[in-house]
Amino acid sequence: MSNTLKIKKLTPFIMHVPVTKNIIGDSTHSITHWGMPGVMIETECGLVGYGHTGTHADITTDRLITTIITDVFGPMLIGEDPTEVRHLHRKLSRSSTNIWVGRGGLMQMALSAIDIALWDLKAKHAGQPLWQLFGGSKQAKVAAYNTDCGWLVRETAELVDDCKKMIFEEGFNAIKMKIGKPDPKEDIRRIEAVRNAIGDDAQLMVDANAKWDISTAKQYGPRLADYDITWFEEPMWHDDVSSHKELAKHMTTPIALGELLYQFDSFKEFVLAGAVDYLQPDATRCGGLTAVWEIADMGMAFNLPVTPHHGDMMQAQLHLVMAHPACSLLEYIPWTLDCFVNPVVVKDGVYQTPVEPGAGTTLRPEALERFSVR
Repeated sequence: MSNTLKIKKLTPFIMHVPVTKNIIGDSTHSITHWGMPGVMIETECGLVGYGHTGTHADITTDRLITTIITDVFGPMLIGEDPTEVRHLHRKLSRSSTNIWVGRGGLMQMALSAIDIALWDLKAKHAGQPLWQLFGGSKQAKVAAYNTDCGWLVRETAELVDDCKKMIFEEGFNAIKMKIGKPDPKEDIRRIEAVRNAIGDDAQLMVDANAKWDISTAKQYGPRLADYDITWFEEPMWHDDVSSHKELAKHMTTPIALGELLYQFDSFKEFVLAGAVDYLQPDATRCGGLTAVWEIADMGMAFNLPVTPHHGDMMQAQLHLVMAHPACSLLEYIPWTLDCFVNPVVVKDGVYQTPVEPGAGTTLRPEALERFSVR
């Protein structure tokens, strides 16, 4: 194999994969399928890297993402060396034309899919799992917390049963549940029911998906301390730094956020304001693994833990979490596991160490055929 690779071709794809029990929902969204717009990047020597982003399976916006991948970024990548990932990330993200039309949203999600595919290619070319290329250790232990048991659309009895199953049957030591009912008192009752069901030893996180305003958060946020909540995730609107700073003064439960922040500087604003305790970048939204690593560096600089948002990228983000000293915990949602040649495995609440070269993002041809939307 030549030491120098060149990108030959970009092939986009869109997959829509059914979610658990055919519907999930939180305070803001209710969906039946998870969208996976992405790209296969092929080199002249035949190596292929896979990367995708995560959406609510809206075909119109999914097509916009794949159009950006092929028509905007594609011409900038053909003929380039895919192993120069950080160079290419800056080339794409700092293009004057691209900056002019969008530094977040669809443009950043398209960049994220490409960046993940490039890291997959680089690790495959090196013949190493990506965590090893990142300088990680096979001794690293990454705990998994399960969110798939805690959806807001489940009635309380079903919610409690699902959470108990994850702790007592599936072996997880940490779970997350959604809150944001019209009456916050109902949220508190559901939290109490889950805590009583899973016991005091298990970790429990709650996530409002930006539903509450500052008044509601100040009134009910302090009550979370009664149930030993590890963090309160996205209590208010995603970009509202000042309200999160104010809320932090009124409760002892740590604040977690970041899944809908698209830029390094957005994370920096929250950190400098003292408005966040757990940073949750999402490799499918904030610019790929390159960007998540930079955000994790910032977390380490301020002694803040970094727990990447699932974003349907357990596969690739696991490698980064294994390697970066600011990280030790990763969200687990199993919807798309059957799509991958080497899906992640959790045993006794801990992710097992990937051994195959790459980022774990290689898709099974039969899954690509089954779930593709054309």
